[in-house]
Amino acid sequence: MGVTDPAGPVMDRDEVDRALARLGQEHEAIETSLLALQDHAGRRLLEGAELTGVTAERWQATEDRITRLWAYFDAYTAALRAAREIRSRRRWSSREDLVELTGLLRGEGVTVAGESRLSETFSLAALVDRMNELYATSLDLVVAADAVWSALPARIDLLAAELQRTRKLAHSVGVRPGEHPAGDDLERITRTLTKLRKDVVCDPLAFWVRAEGSSAPGGGRPDTTVYDREARALEDVRREIDAVLTVRQDAEARLIRLRDVLLRADRTLAEARTARGEVLAKIAATEVPVVSGPPTVLQEQLAAAAEYRRQAQWHRLSPLLESLEEKAEDELLRARDSLTAVTAPLAVRAELRGRLDAYKAKVARHGLAEDPFLTERYDAARRMLWSAPCDLRVAEQAVLRYQRLAADLIGGPGAPEDREGDQS
Repeated sequence: MGVTDPAGPVMDRDEVDRALARLGQEHEAIETSLLALQDHAGRRLLEGAELTGVTAERWQATEDRITRLWAYFDAYTAALRAAREIRSRRRWSSREDLVELTGLLRGEGVTVAGESRLSETFSLAALVDRMNELYATSLDLVVAADAVWSALPARIDLLAAELQRTRKLAHSVGVRPGEHPAGDDLERITRTLTKLRKDVVCDPLAFWVRAEGSSAPGGGRPDTTVYDREARALEDVRREIDAVLTVRQDAEARLIRLRDVLLRADRTLAEARTARGEVLAKIAATEVPVVSGPPTVLQEQLAAAAEYRRQAQWHRLSPLLESLEEKAEDELLRARDSLTAVTAPLAVRAELRGRLDAYKAKVARHGLAEDPFLTERYDAARRMLWSAPCDLRVAEQAVLRYQRLAADLIGGPGAPEDREGDQS
């Protein structure tokens, strides 16, 4: 068993040289990382910012950790320097030198002044682990804050610039707060973006979402929930303003079309009223629906729309035109339905007349035009259909009797006794 001391077996010269080489590389890597952290843009921004909320609280703790980290590094540097000085005393280290080096390189011989006048002792390996832990925690906060600052303020500024352009366009077409919902939305978006930018600058960590299961420094993403919501809201406002702009461009043509549709509806209703009088005079024993007059409210709304156009109140004209266009089409359909309903008895009479004449022609083709029974029934049906007022129910029965007799004669021998028996 070799000679030992509290740090374990005494290291030989080769072990010491390998340990010093490894520690020297670790020292260089740690120093590079600490200097990079010191120069990190996120850390410089954190030092100069007026922080609030969770960021202010966590940055204060992180500053203490970074200060502690440099104190550990200074102690590590001093211990490594002392070990190198001992090794450099002579080419072939004495046993006393090796015992001392073993204590420095493997033992807990590094003392660091602690908080509240307390001190801590570490081995160099434990000190490296402690520095790695503090470095990772500090870098995580710096990277997170820097990621939020890199992502959100610039995007908010771009959206705010787009918001200003949209506000100017909105004002040009009369979309203003208190007068149009889109104008109120623009004011709300403006207030929200202003507050969001202030909050992001002062408390970036409040907008950081850590990635689940990630232990790497800066593992996560900026929380853009509020930004995304306002971006969508602004896009909705833009579409509303585009609709208003479209109204401004084609308002006159749409008003002309509206007047034309309402005029056609009025003419159709007038035709229906005239037709109703004709039906009442020509058709007996039937119910004819009453024809209502044109609704005055549509004409009033059309006049209001024309006034909005004259005053360039496009934001008010847009919804009114859409409503009027739908109502005008409905009114035209109602007028056409009314005309159809009123003239239905005339259509029935016309259909019966056509059917009667069609059977007369068919009878003639079969050489039965002079048949007295058919002639008698034809004349009876014709008198009923061409007299006024016409009883459609009686006339239809007369036509059916003529049809049945014609079908019987065309399809069979047509004996006189058969015809005499069919005179009922």
